[in-house]
Amino acid sequence: MMDEYQIPRERMIALLREHYKIRDAAVLRAMSEVPRHLFVPDALKSQAYKDNALPIASKQTISQPFIVARMTELLELNSQSKVLEIGAGSGYQTAILSRLAGQIYAVERVPILVREAQEKFQRFNIKNVTLACADGSLGWEAHAPFDAILVAAGSPTIPQPLLNQLKIGGRLVLPVGADQKTQKLIRVTRTERNFTTEDFGACAFVPLIGEHGWQ
Repeated sequence: MMDEYQIPRERMIALLREHYKIRDAAVLRAMSEVPRHLFVPDALKSQAYKDNALPIASKQTISQPFIVARMTELLELNSQSKVLEIGAGSGYQTAILSRLAGQIYAVERVPILVREAQEKFQRFNIKNVTLACADGSLGWEAHAPFDAILVAAGSPTIPQPLLNQLKIGGRLVLPVGADQKTQKLIRVTRTERNFTTEDFGACAFVPLIGEHGWQ
């Protein structure tokens, strides 16, 4: 069934595929199926499929579609993956992950965002997400180790608890930067003996607040 946002959503997918060279067909399919306009404030619905981040409650943001797609693609998920998401925010990125992985454990520190995201997960009948209100920089030790960890907030360094909670062969994707305004998108892969790090260029996220993030 077509909705009034179908054409803008298709344009967004075309931009991701053709301009940004997102290659993972499963990621593009998930982003074509999840209605981003239902994760933004009512006043911003008309902007939901534009190529930029948008403000949500408590001075947080819903990430630019390109960044959602790129970070998700870098995780290299499959239907068995156990994923930790830090900074669930509106729940949009979580909903994308829920279509690609087996189980998602999501952490968000702002109580109102947790409540609103929970309501959306119920509305969309998303059953494979467990959401907690906590300090995401600590990870979620009880459910570790994880195949993949996504951090949707900028950290001054790579939080040690997240490295510890990564499976061998697992991937951690996060923005890292000494400045709260700009970061680099980093992918860390855990090997048998240590960690390898790749840099995927500049990005800008709200700060990761917490014991192993910004104070």
